[in-house]
Parts: sequence; structure tokens; C-alpha cells
Amino acid sequence: MGDLVVPGPDTAVVIPAKDEADRIGATVTAALKLPGVDLVVVVDDGSTDETGRAARAAGARVVRHSRNRGKAAAMESGAEAVRLLDEDEPRHLLFLDADLGETAGAALPLIVPVRLAEADMTIAAFAARVKLGGHGMVVRLARDGIRRLTGWEATQPLNGQRCLTRAAFEAARPLAHGFGVETGMTIDLLRKGFRVAEVEVDMAHRATGTDWRSQMHRARQLRDVGLALAAREPAVQQGRDAIRPRLRP
Repeated sequence: MGDLVVPGPDTAVVIPAKDEADRIGATVTAALKLPGVDLVVVVDDGSTDETGRAARAAGARVVRHSRNRGKAAAMESGAEAVRLLDEDEPRHLLFLDADLGETAGAALPLIVPVRLAEADMTIAAFAARVKLGGHGMVVRLARDGIRRLTGWEATQPLNGQRCLTRAAFEAARPLAHGFGVETGMTIDLLRKGFRVAEVEVDMAHRATGTDWRSQMHRARQLRDVGLALAAREPAVQQGRDAIRPRLRP
């Protein structure tokens, strides 16, 4: 791509977070060092620990949900906070997980293609040595669904590290519920003609374990991804389009 000269701040980082007080500070600190990033917004999604305080101490703007509303709602709240702070040109949006820690500083390869107008959305592909946790069934469901509905082959369809233009984000709204947000966003943008690219990055976050809490997390992922795919099946969409005019006053 050659040398990239950053004319000025053009990217905001949005970090949905719940009970991540132990890692959010390091994640925010690393994100603020990314070239062209002048704003980090952490959405404290109903945490019961000191996530919000730790994020603020590290230099983030903090938006708090009084109760847990889920990842998609946190992304929407963060993007809206950025919009309210934008001045002339809307910032690109870089979504990162709260538990990346220092590896958040390796996110620049996600920003560059969007900044150079080579892609409308980039999705991180973690290096093969990075363990993403034991949710192979959910990954296969998302990957197969994206391929069936768009023809595009995703390597890591559930990866939440992604950068996109404000126009692309608005085109993806309303976002799919909860953990279906990444799958729904990818399908919706590809169907609307936006350019989506995967980019390998040297990042890592906490792998999902095998305890009861982790199993429940995967069950919620499976449910939300399944719902996102079902809502985007052609027959379902045609049915919605048919009844929508009847619902208007």
C-alpha cells in the first residue's frame, strides 16, 4: 500500500464492554496510540465492576447502559456518541473488543484500507496461532450462512474487530440483535454492494473457556446468529416487504 500520510484524526474507536475492568484500561491506552485515532468511546453495557471508571481513567469517553442491553445495542450507542462529536467529516468507526489489551495497538491494518477507500468495511482475521475459543459450531453456522446468502467466503465471520465508514455503518442499520450483529452486518453490506475485506492482524483476546458460563455464552451466540440468518433469508424478507405497507397508517 505504500506509505500512508495521515492528514489528521479521522477514526474513532468504539469498544463495547461488560465487566472488563481488568483489561479495558490497556485496551483503551493502546487504541489511543493508533495513528489517526483521536477518540475512543467505551460503552459500559451494564457492568457490575469498575469497567467505566477504568476506561475513563485511561482516556476514553464512556457511555453507560444502566442494564445489559447486548452487543448490538452497545455498538449503536457508541456510534451515536461518535456522531454527536463529529464536526465536518464523519469519522471512520473502528470496533474493538474490550479484552484485547495491548494487542489493540495492532489494529492499524484494519483502518488503512478504509482510510484509502480500498474497502468500505474490513474484518480482522487473527493469525492461525491465536486460539479463538471453542465455538466452531457457531463459526460454521455463520460462515455457511454468509456464503449461501452472498457468495462471499468469510474466514472468521464472528470476529468483532472491524473498521468501516460511517456510510457503511448507517447502511447496516438496524443492526442484528446481540451476537448476531457481525453476521448480519456482513450480509447486509455485501448485499448492498459495499466492499468487504478480511485483513490478517496480530491481535488476540481472551479465549472462550469450557465452563458453564462459557457454554451459555456460546448458546446465546448460536441463537443470535441463527436469528440473524433467518431474518435475512429471501422468503422471510419478501414476506416482510409484503406486509410492511399494510402496517402503515
